[in-house]
Amino acid sequence: MIRRLLTAVLAVAIMIVVLSAAAPAQASPVSEKKARLREVQAKLEKVGTQVEKAVEHYNQAVAQLDTTRSKITENQRLLTAVERNLAIANRQLTARAQSIYKAPATGFVDVIFAARSFDDLVAQFDLMQRLGNSDVDLVKSVSAYEQDIKDRRIALRADEKAAAKLLEESRAQKIAILATESRMKALESGLRSEIKTLLAQQAAAARAAARQAAAASSASGGVGRTSGGPPPPDPGGPGHPEVVAIAQRYLGIPYLWGGASPKTGFDCSGLVLYVYAQVGIQLSHGATDQQRASKPVPLNALQPGDLVFYGNASFSYHVALYVGGGQVIEAPRTGAVVSYDGVDDAWIGGRF
Repeated sequence: MIRRLLTAVLAVAIMIVVLSAAAPAQASPVSEKKARLREVQAKLEKVGTQVEKAVEHYNQAVAQLDTTRSKITENQRLLTAVERNLAIANRQLTARAQSIYKAPATGFVDVIFAARSFDDLVAQFDLMQRLGNSDVDLVKSVSAYEQDIKDRRIALRADEKAAAKLLEESRAQKIAILATESRMKALESGLRSEIKTLLAQQAAAARAAARQAAAASSASGGVGRTSGGPPPPDPGGPGHPEVVAIAQRYLGIPYLWGGASPKTGFDCSGLVLYVYAQVGIQLSHGATDQQRASKPVPLNALQPGDLVFYGNASFSYHVALYVGGGQVIEAPRTGAVVSYDGVDDAWIGGRF
């Protein structure tokens, strides 16, 4: 009897040593990785805002370029019209010069002697003056057309350069920020993967410790899995089967560390917390605390609405909601969604 008692005590001592040696060593890296992940996610959120702004600036630049291109098209049309008017004016000026050159020279005296009356003299003189003014106006028109063409060409070149520069700057900014976002997402993905690995190692260590304790308990004559005694009796009572229908509403909600809302996502204990709050039961956000707050239920006595815990008496690393038929609803892991799964290697149940 004394040998059995010593063996049992030794088994419990081994379990405590294993857990105390494994948990701190693994919890610290997980905490550090989670803190780093939160930092990266905060930066990623800021970068996401910058991306939205950069994309908006780029879209504005594209719209401005479209407007400028329309303006350029209109200027080119006007430029063509001005060039055509210039060609017509040049032809008219050339024809006028040729007619003056070919016509016999007519002086003021000739006009006086050719006039048959004073009124005729005034008319002839006015005609000569108007012909001269017409020539001057034609020359001025040609000069104005040439200046207009020059101004429009300068404006076109300036518009094209400004639009191209704005578009290039916006494109470069967009590319740079998108590259930053891509790097941050890769870093986030890497951290999630590392945390998942660490949590899996932690869970494996907890299961190994539980198996070692169970083996030692069996060798010592049957130390119970919760407190050194036999498996807990069925606490009886109906429990809360109504929470199953509540939990089914959230099938498909994404997993989120620390999540306890369908708007953002759930982790395992966050889902249980949220579901049970709707029937008036307030729970802590943690699988171990939820296990300790519940009445222990043997796995062969689970009822719909009971909780199912994974781990051991010292540390429950996961919790799910029993729905019957050996199935649970759970928020399993990063990258997954609230879904059905089997009870599998759970260590105990809990009822409220």
